[in-house]
Amino acid sequence: MRSELKIDGMTCAACSGRIERVLAKTNGIEEINVNLTTETATVSFDQTLITNDEIINKIKKMGFGAEVYDESKENSNQREFRNLKIYLIFSIILTTPLILGMIASWLGIHIMFLHDPIFQLILATPVQFIIGYRFYKPAFYAIKSKSPNMDVLVSIGTLSAYFFSLYNVIAGNIVHGQMDGLYFESSMTIITLILLGKYLELRARVKTSEAIQSLIKLQPQNANLLRDGVITTVPLSMLNAGDVVVINPGEKIPIDGVIKSGRSTVDESMLTGESLPVDKKIGDNVFCATINKMGVIQVEAEKIGKETTLSNIITYVRNAQGKKAPIQKIADKVSAVFVPAIMIIALITLFAWYFITKNFETSLINAVSVLVIACPCSLGLATPTAIMVGTGLCANHGILVKSGEILEISSKINTVVFDKTGTITKGTPDVTDLILSNQEDKETFLKIIGGLEFGSEHPLGKAIYTHCVKNVNGLLELEETEAKVGMGIEGKDKEGNVYRIGNRKLMNSANIEISNIDLKKASEFEMQGKTVMFVSENTNFIGAVALSDTVKETSVQAVNRLSRMDIDVCMLTGDNDATAAAIAKSVGIKKVFANVLPHEKSEKILSFKSKDNVVAMVGDGINDAPALVSADIGIAMGDGTDVAIEAADITLLRGDPNAVCDGIYLSKMTMKKIRQNLFWAFIYNGIGIPFAAFGFLNPAIAGAAMALSSVSVVTNSLLLKRIKIK
Repeated sequence: MRSELKIDGMTCAACSGRIERVLAKTNGIEEINVNLTTETATVSFDQTLITNDEIINKIKKMGFGAEVYDESKENSNQREFRNLKIYLIFSIILTTPLILGMIASWLGIHIMFLHDPIFQLILATPVQFIIGYRFYKPAFYAIKSKSPNMDVLVSIGTLSAYFFSLYNVIAGNIVHGQMDGLYFESSMTIITLILLGKYLELRARVKTSEAIQSLIKLQPQNANLLRDGVITTVPLSMLNAGDVVVINPGEKIPIDGVIKSGRSTVDESMLTGESLPVDKKIGDNVFCATINKMGVIQVEAEKIGKETTLSNIITYVRNAQGKKAPIQKIADKVSAVFVPAIMIIALITLFAWYFITKNFETSLINAVSVLVIACPCSLGLATPTAIMVGTGLCANHGILVKSGEILEISSKINTVVFDKTGTITKGTPDVTDLILSNQEDKETFLKIIGGLEFGSEHPLGKAIYTHCVKNVNGLLELEETEAKVGMGIEGKDKEGNVYRIGNRKLMNSANIEISNIDLKKASEFEMQGKTVMFVSENTNFIGAVALSDTVKETSVQAVNRLSRMDIDVCMLTGDNDATAAAIAKSVGIKKVFANVLPHEKSEKILSFKSKDNVVAMVGDGINDAPALVSADIGIAMGDGTDVAIEAADITLLRGDPNAVCDGIYLSKMTMKKIRQNLFWAFIYNGIGIPFAAFGFLNPAIAGAAMALSSVSVVTNSLLLKRIKIK
């Protein structure tokens, strides 16, 4: 069973890592992913061994809030954002007088009440124990579970400064009007600056989740229900499948359904990323949250609520943002040992300085600086923030990525293999020519092939059936039909006559002999890029049908873009050599593999992978599913079959080959941001910790630097939104 939980109280990567480590060791937990940025956990577990409530209680015992995720509830980030803002304002108000006193002291100006120890104690105490309490509770639970985190570092650092100052006040070690021995302002400034950093970080993190929030906001709340000739505006919760909804011009479509009345154009840009409106007529599908632009239409509801395409997209994106990329493991491993290592470094700093200077005050302040500047927040945020922005950006362009891992692998793709029909071509072929044997008339021939292709899901089969229905009355009735995978269809009529339609392989397998004249005609058609299907009755060849499929307008551009990205482009198709070569030449693909059966497609993909290539397979049909699974990355056209989409790692909501290029480019840019974030996080700590240990940073500056590091990482991730797709 899989459950999604909302977790409150995480402050850094050590927190999310602690939850993962504890739950991973729990009997019954199969997989656990905790996302610091979204404050969610995705848990797969065996419900015969552990329940969802037991998992939640286990998380609560670690000191965190946990509940089943409910998107209808107010975003907890928004609540936290408001509360943090209030705490920050009070903290700034109380801290500012002490900072002014410190600055005045540096300038040789002594303002008596600002430097008064009792005055400072009165201001510092609420900041330390009321505003700063947010660090102490999680720090207690972290120490209790032997997994120290950022809160432990901050708590020890600020409490050390506060109680050392309090000791000097009580012991009478403070000369009135002097700042020596008082570090209330350092403790308060650290807390204030960390709160400021958290405030800025949270504001930025809220922006990283805007992709999902904007999708959720797209969903209409009401619908115009048509029942018994009366139109009533009702909440979406009152709709059922089969209800008819009226959508006026300018309104959002509230459900997924089929147009029963009217014509219009629909803006589907939120779904596909395509800016041009799409013409819609009776029988066409429309989708939730797309916008009806012109005419009044009546739509029969097929999918409502959580079943709609939009809801599936939201789930898709959220799942992708909750799963970690392999590169995240670097930060996770470092974070697990980082805080304990920093505490050891702080102790070494304390004792080393005291051994050198015999001055406990100097030793303590330098140790506090080490504790404060070394925070694993930036490490923990480096990967998930970039993945959130990257997957959200992909979704905005009609590209649905299943996980962060898929995003990382996609950035390494060096070979893209396209299926032909419905991918490079439009997949809506038309019958162009017929080849008839001497003894067969056209009408009978059309009835036979129409009957064979009745109910076919293949684009070629649909085209043949549609053509026959338009041109003859009644089709041949067959008692049984059988699809010959990769070859064609075979069927029997009531008298036991066997009919076949398919490629040369089907004819050869049935020992059907095709005349040289007919083969020559078929070859001429194939040289023109047409697909030829041969037809037989019992053991006799009776004719052939030629179909032409139009190349998509953007296929040439997509192939050129991939070539500029140093990616090898191949075409894999079950079609014949001549047709495949003609189509490939027209779009600029040099590597072509024709006459490939579905299981052979998978084998071909595996052969590409064996040469150390990272292979993406792009397809849209049921016959592409094995190859999609076999590839490093399976990419399904969203206008393809459900089987192909389910088998794929990436789904393109628009049937545009250019979207393949867009997805690879965005994945490369996302990984670039992750590497930048990790580099700066490591460099920051690598430089900051020695500076603090050697006494070059006071605690207040260390606190500011620590806050800045987290903000800079999140801000750098947000810069992804400015990327222009090339």
